[in-house]
Amino acid sequence: MATGKEIAALIESFAPRGLAEDWDNSGWQLGDPGAAVKTVLLALDVDQTILQEAREKQANLILCHHPLFMKGIKNIRLDEPKGALVAELLKNNIAVYAAHTNLDSAVGGVNELLAARLGLSGADVLQPARGEKYYKLAVFVPAEHTEAVQQALAGAGAGWIGNYSDCTFQVRGTGTFRPRSGSHPFIGEQGELARVEEIRLETIVPAGKVKTVLAAMLAAHPYEEVAYDLYALENRPAAGGLGRIGNLANPKSFADLVIAVKEALGLATVKVGGGMWREVRRVAVCGGAGGELWPLAAAQGADVFITGDIKYHTAQDMLAAGLNFIDAGHFATEHVILPALQERLTEACRQQKLDVVFILTKRQSDPFMFL
Repeated sequence: MATGKEIAALIESFAPRGLAEDWDNSGWQLGDPGAAVKTVLLALDVDQTILQEAREKQANLILCHHPLFMKGIKNIRLDEPKGALVAELLKNNIAVYAAHTNLDSAVGGVNELLAARLGLSGADVLQPARGEKYYKLAVFVPAEHTEAVQQALAGAGAGWIGNYSDCTFQVRGTGTFRPRSGSHPFIGEQGELARVEEIRLETIVPAGKVKTVLAAMLAAHPYEEVAYDLYALENRPAAGGLGRIGNLANPKSFADLVIAVKEALGLATVKVGGGMWREVRRVAVCGGAGGELWPLAAAQGADVFITGDIKYHTAQDMLAAGLNFIDAGHFATEHVILPALQERLTEACRQQKLDVVFILTKRQSDPFMFL
Protein backbone atom coordinates (compact mmCIF):
# COMPACT_ATOMS: atom_id res chain seq x y z
CA MET A 1 0.00 0.00 0.00
CA ALA A 2 1.11 3.59 -0.61
CA THR A 3 -0.06 7.09 0.15
CA GLY A 4 -1.56 9.39 -2.42
CA LYS A 5 1.49 11.59 -2.03
CA GLU A 6 3.74 8.68 -3.05
CA ILE A 7 1.62 7.96 -6.12
CA ALA A 8 1.77 11.65 -7.08
CA ALA A 9 5.56 11.60 -6.71
CA LEU A 10 5.79 8.65 -9.12
CA ILE A 11 3.70 10.49 -11.71
CA GLU A 12 5.58 13.75 -11.31
CA SER A 13 8.92 11.97 -11.64
CA PHE A 14 8.27 11.60 -15.39
CA ALA A 15 5.57 14.25 -15.85
CA PRO A 16 6.69 17.10 -13.53
CA ARG A 17 4.07 19.73 -12.89
CA GLY A 18 6.54 22.32 -14.15
CA LEU A 19 5.77 21.03 -17.65
CA ALA A 20 2.12 22.07 -17.32
CA GLU A 21 0.83 25.12 -19.16
CA ASP A 22 0.25 28.27 -17.11
CA TRP A 23 -3.53 28.06 -17.54
CA ASP A 24 -3.68 24.42 -16.45
CA ASN A 25 -4.60 22.95 -13.06
CA SER A 26 -2.70 19.67 -12.94
CA GLY A 27 -2.11 18.01 -9.56
CA TRP A 28 -4.28 17.20 -6.57
CA GLN A 29 -7.92 18.03 -7.15
CA LEU A 30 -9.67 16.48 -4.18
CA GLY A 31 -8.93 14.42 -1.09
CA ASP A 32 -6.09 13.81 1.35
CA PRO A 33 -2.66 13.17 -0.25
CA GLY A 34 -1.57 11.51 2.98
CA ALA A 35 -4.32 8.89 2.89
CA ALA A 36 -3.52 5.27 2.05
CA VAL A 37 -4.10 4.15 -1.52
CA LYS A 38 -4.64 0.53 -2.51
CA THR A 39 -6.45 0.78 -5.86
CA VAL A 40 -6.22 3.51 -8.51
CA LEU A 41 -8.74 3.93 -11.33
CA LEU A 42 -7.33 5.51 -14.52
CA ALA A 43 -9.64 7.60 -16.72
CA LEU A 44 -9.59 10.65 -18.95
CA ASP A 45 -12.38 12.43 -17.07
CA VAL A 46 -14.18 12.22 -13.74
CA ASP A 47 -17.95 12.01 -13.88
CA GLN A 48 -20.76 10.10 -12.19
CA THR A 49 -20.05 7.00 -14.30
CA ILE A 50 -16.41 6.94 -13.24
CA LEU A 51 -17.39 7.59 -9.63
CA GLN A 52 -19.72 4.59 -9.69
CA GLU A 53 -17.00 2.43 -11.25
CA ALA A 54 -14.51 3.55 -8.58
CA ARG A 55 -17.00 2.60 -5.85
CA GLU A 56 -17.65 -0.83 -7.34
CA LYS A 57 -13.94 -1.56 -7.75
CA GLN A 58 -13.11 -0.09 -4.34
CA ALA A 59 -10.68 2.42 -5.84
CA ASN A 60 -9.75 5.18 -3.40
CA LEU A 61 -7.94 7.32 -5.96
CA ILE A 62 -8.99 8.36 -9.47
CA LEU A 63 -6.07 9.34 -11.67
CA CYS A 64 -7.54 11.40 -14.49
CA HIS A 65 -6.17 13.36 -17.42
CA HIS A 66 -8.59 16.29 -17.44
CA PRO A 67 -8.70 18.27 -14.18
CA LEU A 68 -11.88 18.18 -12.13
CA PHE A 69 -11.47 21.91 -11.52
CA MET A 70 -10.20 24.09 -14.35
CA LYS A 71 -11.54 27.55 -13.52
CA GLY A 72 -11.84 29.45 -10.28
CA ILE A 73 -14.30 27.79 -7.89
CA LYS A 74 -17.04 30.22 -6.87
CA ASN A 75 -19.36 27.72 -5.22
CA ILE A 76 -20.03 24.02 -4.66
CA ARG A 77 -23.78 23.52 -4.83
CA LEU A 78 -25.22 20.11 -4.17
CA ASP A 79 -28.15 20.87 -6.50
CA GLU A 80 -25.76 21.15 -9.46
CA PRO A 81 -23.94 18.25 -11.20
CA LYS A 82 -20.36 19.29 -10.33
CA GLY A 83 -21.19 19.98 -6.69
CA ALA A 84 -23.07 16.70 -6.33
CA LEU A 85 -20.10 14.85 -7.85
CA VAL A 86 -17.66 16.48 -5.43
CA ALA A 87 -19.91 15.61 -2.48
CA GLU A 88 -20.15 11.96 -3.53
CA LEU A 89 -16.40 11.69 -4.04
CA LEU A 90 -15.75 13.06 -0.55
CA LYS A 91 -18.48 10.92 0.99
CA ASN A 92 -16.88 7.80 -0.47
CA ASN A 93 -13.30 8.84 0.41
CA ILE A 94 -12.25 8.83 -3.24
CA ALA A 95 -9.44 11.25 -4.03
CA VAL A 96 -8.77 12.77 -7.45
CA TYR A 97 -5.41 13.60 -9.03
CA ALA A 98 -5.06 15.06 -12.55
CA ALA A 99 -2.05 14.80 -14.85
CA HIS A 100 -2.99 17.05 -17.76
CA THR A 101 -0.71 19.19 -19.95
CA ASN A 102 2.33 18.02 -18.00
CA LEU A 103 1.49 14.49 -19.15
CA ASP A 104 0.81 15.78 -22.67
CA SER A 105 4.30 17.31 -22.79
CA ALA A 106 6.27 14.64 -20.94
CA VAL A 107 8.77 12.30 -22.54
CA GLY A 108 6.74 9.13 -23.01
CA GLY A 109 3.55 11.15 -22.55
CA VAL A 110 0.42 11.61 -24.66
CA ASN A 111 2.03 13.23 -27.69
CA GLU A 112 5.03 10.94 -27.87
CA LEU A 113 2.80 7.87 -27.66
CA LEU A 114 0.44 9.30 -30.28
CA ALA A 115 3.32 9.92 -32.68
CA ALA A 116 4.59 6.38 -32.14
CA ARG A 117 1.12 4.89 -32.62
CA LEU A 118 0.82 6.68 -35.96
CA GLY A 119 4.22 5.44 -37.13
CA LEU A 120 6.21 8.67 -37.10
CA SER A 121 9.97 8.28 -36.95
CA GLY A 122 12.48 10.77 -35.58
CA ALA A 123 9.68 12.74 -33.94
CA ASP A 124 10.67 16.08 -32.41
CA VAL A 125 8.73 18.30 -30.03
CA LEU A 126 6.43 20.73 -31.82
CA GLN A 127 6.32 23.36 -29.05
CA PRO A 128 9.13 22.91 -26.48
CA ALA A 129 8.15 23.16 -22.82
CA ARG A 130 9.56 25.94 -20.70
CA GLY A 131 10.70 23.34 -18.15
CA GLU A 132 10.56 23.44 -14.37
CA LYS A 133 13.02 25.48 -12.33
CA TYR A 134 15.47 23.38 -10.30
CA TYR A 135 17.75 23.91 -7.31
CA LYS A 136 20.99 22.21 -6.28
CA LEU A 137 20.97 21.19 -2.62
CA ALA A 138 24.25 20.46 -0.81
CA VAL A 139 24.13 19.28 2.79
CA PHE A 140 26.95 18.22 5.14
CA VAL A 141 26.22 14.96 6.98
CA PRO A 142 28.28 12.85 9.41
CA ALA A 143 29.42 9.86 7.36
CA GLU A 144 27.49 7.21 9.28
CA HIS A 145 24.18 9.08 8.75
CA THR A 146 24.55 9.71 5.01
CA GLU A 147 22.30 6.89 3.86
CA ALA A 148 19.43 7.93 6.15
CA VAL A 149 19.54 11.53 4.90
CA GLN A 150 19.88 10.42 1.30
CA GLN A 151 16.80 8.20 1.60
CA ALA A 152 14.83 11.03 3.19
CA LEU A 153 15.73 13.37 0.33
CA ALA A 154 14.76 10.81 -2.31
CA GLY A 155 11.52 10.00 -0.52
CA ALA A 156 10.55 13.67 -0.56
CA GLY A 157 11.07 13.97 -4.32
CA ALA A 158 14.69 15.09 -4.69
CA GLY A 159 17.22 13.45 -6.99
CA TRP A 160 15.06 12.77 -10.06
CA ILE A 161 16.71 13.33 -13.46
CA GLY A 162 14.50 12.03 -16.26
CA ASN A 163 13.83 8.35 -15.57
CA TYR A 164 16.62 8.12 -12.96
CA SER A 165 15.87 8.46 -9.26
CA ASP A 166 18.11 8.74 -6.17
CA CYS A 167 20.67 10.84 -8.07
CA THR A 168 23.29 12.29 -5.70
CA PHE A 169 26.98 13.18 -5.61
CA GLN A 170 29.04 12.60 -2.46
CA VAL A 171 32.43 13.93 -1.40
CA ARG A 172 34.20 13.01 1.86
CA GLY A 173 35.89 15.69 3.98
CA THR A 174 36.38 17.09 7.47
CA GLY A 175 33.88 19.43 9.10
CA THR A 176 34.81 21.66 12.04
CA PHE A 177 32.66 23.49 14.58
CA ARG A 178 32.79 24.70 18.18
CA PRO A 179 29.56 24.27 20.18
CA ARG A 180 28.83 27.40 22.23
CA SER A 181 26.85 28.03 25.41
CA GLY A 182 23.22 26.96 25.05
CA SER A 183 23.94 24.39 22.33
CA HIS A 184 23.15 20.68 22.58
CA PRO A 185 25.60 19.13 20.11
CA PHE A 186 25.02 15.68 18.65
CA ILE A 187 28.81 15.34 18.38
CA GLY A 188 31.44 17.21 20.40
CA GLU A 189 31.49 19.16 23.65
CA GLN A 190 30.65 22.78 24.46
CA GLY A 191 33.64 25.05 24.03
CA GLU A 192 35.75 22.38 22.32
CA LEU A 193 36.64 22.46 18.62
CA ALA A 194 35.19 19.34 16.98
CA ARG A 195 36.56 17.72 13.84
CA VAL A 196 34.12 15.33 12.20
CA GLU A 197 34.36 13.14 9.12
CA GLU A 198 31.46 14.36 6.98
CA ILE A 199 29.99 13.78 3.55
CA ARG A 200 28.99 16.64 1.28
CA LEU A 201 25.79 15.23 -0.19
CA GLU A 202 24.49 16.98 -3.32
CA THR A 203 21.26 16.45 -5.21
CA ILE A 204 18.78 18.23 -7.46
CA VAL A 205 15.38 19.49 -6.28
CA PRO A 206 12.37 20.72 -8.32
CA ALA A 207 11.30 24.21 -7.27
CA GLY A 208 7.86 22.95 -6.27
CA LYS A 209 9.33 20.45 -3.81
CA VAL A 210 11.98 22.56 -2.08
CA LYS A 211 9.91 23.09 1.08
CA THR A 212 9.03 19.40 1.41
CA VAL A 213 12.58 18.23 0.68
CA LEU A 214 14.15 20.60 3.21
CA ALA A 215 11.68 19.50 5.88
CA ALA A 216 12.51 15.83 5.23
CA MET A 217 16.24 16.56 5.28
CA LEU A 218 16.08 18.42 8.59
CA ALA A 219 13.98 15.67 10.16
CA ALA A 220 16.46 12.95 9.13
CA HIS A 221 19.65 14.87 9.93
CA PRO A 222 21.15 14.23 13.39
CA TYR A 223 22.63 17.72 13.91
CA GLU A 224 20.99 20.41 16.00
CA GLU A 225 22.03 22.99 13.40
CA VAL A 226 22.21 21.65 9.84
CA ALA A 227 24.66 23.22 7.41
CA TYR A 228 23.34 23.21 3.86
CA ASP A 229 23.45 25.29 0.68
CA LEU A 230 20.66 25.83 -1.85
CA TYR A 231 21.56 27.13 -5.33
CA ALA A 232 19.18 28.21 -8.09
CA LEU A 233 20.05 26.47 -11.37
CA GLU A 234 19.73 27.88 -14.86
CA ASN A 235 19.63 24.49 -16.57
CA ARG A 236 16.17 23.02 -17.06
CA PRO A 237 16.52 19.21 -17.13
CA ALA A 238 12.93 18.57 -18.08
CA ALA A 239 12.56 17.68 -21.74
CA GLY A 240 9.39 17.48 -23.78
CA GLY A 241 6.66 19.84 -24.86
CA LEU A 242 3.34 19.94 -26.67
CA GLY A 243 2.88 18.08 -29.94
CA ARG A 244 5.34 16.07 -32.01
CA ILE A 245 6.45 16.25 -35.64
CA GLY A 246 8.13 13.50 -37.60
CA ASN A 247 8.17 11.55 -40.85
CA LEU A 248 6.32 8.55 -42.16
CA ALA A 249 8.57 5.66 -43.14
CA ASN A 250 7.49 6.16 -46.76
CA PRO A 251 5.47 8.87 -48.50
CA LYS A 252 1.83 7.98 -49.08
CA SER A 253 -1.31 9.62 -50.35
CA PHE A 254 -3.32 11.64 -47.87
CA ALA A 255 -6.22 9.21 -48.45
CA ASP A 256 -4.05 6.28 -47.39
CA LEU A 257 -2.87 8.20 -44.31
CA VAL A 258 -6.48 8.84 -43.31
CA ILE A 259 -7.17 5.10 -43.49
CA ALA A 260 -4.05 4.33 -41.46
CA VAL A 261 -4.99 6.85 -38.75
CA LYS A 262 -8.48 5.39 -38.44
CA GLU A 263 -7.03 1.90 -38.07
CA ALA A 264 -4.36 2.96 -35.56
CA LEU A 265 -6.84 4.76 -33.31
CA GLY A 266 -9.78 2.38 -33.79
CA LEU A 267 -12.03 4.98 -35.40
CA ALA A 268 -14.84 4.52 -37.89
CA THR A 269 -14.83 8.16 -38.99
CA VAL A 270 -12.58 11.23 -38.84
CA LYS A 271 -12.91 14.81 -40.14
CA VAL A 272 -10.34 15.73 -42.76
CA GLY A 273 -9.34 18.61 -44.96
CA GLY A 274 -7.08 18.95 -47.99
CA GLY A 275 -6.38 17.15 -51.24
CA MET A 276 -7.00 13.43 -50.84
CA TRP A 277 -4.42 12.37 -53.43
CA ARG A 278 -1.68 14.70 -52.27
CA GLU A 279 1.52 12.84 -51.43
CA VAL A 280 2.42 13.40 -47.75
CA ARG A 281 5.30 12.37 -45.55
CA ARG A 282 5.97 14.94 -42.80
CA VAL A 283 3.27 14.79 -40.12
CA ALA A 284 2.61 16.80 -36.95
CA VAL A 285 0.38 15.58 -34.12
CA CYS A 286 -1.07 16.97 -30.92
CA GLY A 287 -3.34 15.00 -28.62
CA GLY A 288 -6.56 16.66 -27.50
CA ALA A 289 -7.49 20.13 -28.73
CA GLY A 290 -4.28 21.21 -30.44
CA GLY A 291 -5.61 23.24 -33.34
CA GLU A 292 -3.89 26.43 -32.21
CA LEU A 293 -0.49 24.83 -32.82
CA TRP A 294 -1.03 24.52 -36.57
CA PRO A 295 1.26 27.51 -37.43
CA LEU A 296 4.15 25.67 -35.74
CA ALA A 297 3.36 22.54 -37.74
CA ALA A 298 3.31 24.52 -40.98
CA ALA A 299 6.52 26.40 -40.14
CA GLN A 300 8.30 23.09 -39.49
CA GLY A 301 7.35 21.69 -42.87
CA ALA A 302 4.41 19.45 -41.98
CA ASP A 303 2.24 18.20 -44.82
CA VAL A 304 -0.48 17.10 -42.40
CA PHE A 305 -1.56 18.07 -38.88
CA ILE A 306 -3.42 15.47 -36.79
CA THR A 307 -5.23 16.62 -33.65
CA GLY A 308 -8.76 16.99 -32.23
CA ASP A 309 -11.45 19.66 -31.86
CA ILE A 310 -10.41 21.70 -34.90
CA LYS A 311 -12.61 24.78 -35.21
CA TYR A 312 -14.23 25.97 -38.44
CA HIS A 313 -12.08 29.04 -39.02
CA THR A 314 -8.92 27.20 -37.94
CA ALA A 315 -9.66 24.59 -40.62
CA GLN A 316 -10.00 27.35 -43.20
CA ASP A 317 -6.69 28.90 -42.13
CA MET A 318 -4.86 25.57 -42.39
CA LEU A 319 -6.17 24.87 -45.86
CA ALA A 320 -5.27 28.39 -46.98
CA ALA A 321 -1.71 27.77 -45.75
CA GLY A 322 -1.50 24.49 -47.68
CA LEU A 323 -1.67 22.26 -44.60
CA ASN A 324 -3.86 19.16 -44.73
CA PHE A 325 -5.48 18.09 -41.47
CA ILE A 326 -7.13 15.15 -39.75
CA ASP A 327 -9.42 15.81 -36.80
CA ALA A 328 -9.38 12.43 -35.04
CA GLY A 329 -11.23 13.74 -31.99
CA HIS A 330 -10.20 14.75 -28.51
CA PHE A 331 -10.89 11.37 -26.91
CA ALA A 332 -9.10 9.13 -29.41
CA THR A 333 -5.95 11.23 -29.57
CA GLU A 334 -5.55 11.18 -25.77
CA HIS A 335 -6.90 7.77 -24.81
CA VAL A 336 -3.65 6.16 -26.00
CA ILE A 337 -1.97 7.27 -22.76
CA LEU A 338 -4.06 5.21 -20.31
CA PRO A 339 -2.70 1.68 -20.97
CA ALA A 340 0.87 3.01 -21.07
CA LEU A 341 0.32 4.91 -17.83
CA GLN A 342 -1.04 1.78 -16.17
CA GLU A 343 2.01 -0.20 -17.22
CA ARG A 344 4.49 2.48 -16.17
CA LEU A 345 3.00 3.09 -12.73
CA THR A 346 2.59 -0.63 -12.04
CA GLU A 347 6.28 -1.19 -12.77
CA ALA A 348 7.31 1.83 -10.67
CA CYS A 349 5.34 0.52 -7.69
CA ARG A 350 6.84 -2.94 -8.15
CA GLN A 351 10.33 -1.48 -8.04
CA GLN A 352 9.56 0.49 -4.88
CA LYS A 353 7.70 -2.46 -3.31
CA LEU A 354 4.44 -0.50 -3.10
CA ASP A 355 1.35 -2.72 -3.15
CA VAL A 356 -0.93 -0.67 -5.41
CA VAL A 357 -3.23 -1.87 -8.20
CA PHE A 358 -3.86 0.33 -11.25
CA ILE A 359 -7.00 -0.44 -13.26
CA LEU A 360 -8.30 1.07 -16.50
CA THR A 361 -11.83 2.32 -16.75
CA LYS A 362 -14.12 0.10 -18.78
CA ARG A 363 -16.97 2.60 -18.94
CA GLN A 364 -15.58 5.74 -20.51
CA SER A 365 -15.89 6.42 -24.22
CA ASP A 366 -15.98 9.29 -26.65
CA PRO A 367 -18.96 11.51 -25.75
CA PHE A 368 -19.66 12.04 -29.46
CA MET A 369 -21.62 9.58 -31.59
CA PHE A 370 -21.47 9.61 -35.40
CA LEU A 371 -24.60 8.27 -37.06
